[in-house]
Amino acid sequence: MNFIYLEDYKKHPEAKINPTLLWEYDLADFDYQQMRNIVVQRVIERGWPSDWWAALNMYGEKGMQEAIKTIPYLNDRDMNFVSKAFGIPLSKMKCYVKKQSLPLHWNS
Repeated sequence: MNFIYLEDYKKHPEAKINPTLLWEYDLADFDYQQMRNIVVQRVIERGWPSDWWAALNMYGEKGMQEAIKTIPYLNDRDMNFVSKAFGIPLSKMKCYVKKQSLPLHWNS
């Protein structure tokens, strides 16, 4: 991982994902492993450091990298941040490839 602030996630084993990130799901029956991509996307888009630590403790760096590669949409800022932080080339990320294949409006 290339972002020093997240590298010490193992020092925070008590960190939990904030339930407000997953507000539309019933967390009593929520399967965090099966819904990994949704959890990782929400943490990237709206998470606090404690959410990042919890996700990294839950999925590990490799699990986070695999989820990031398959997320269908991230805004430019988030996409570039996770690309640098996890050392993932943009060309390996679904959200980047999908964005490049969309036609631009001629006024943009």
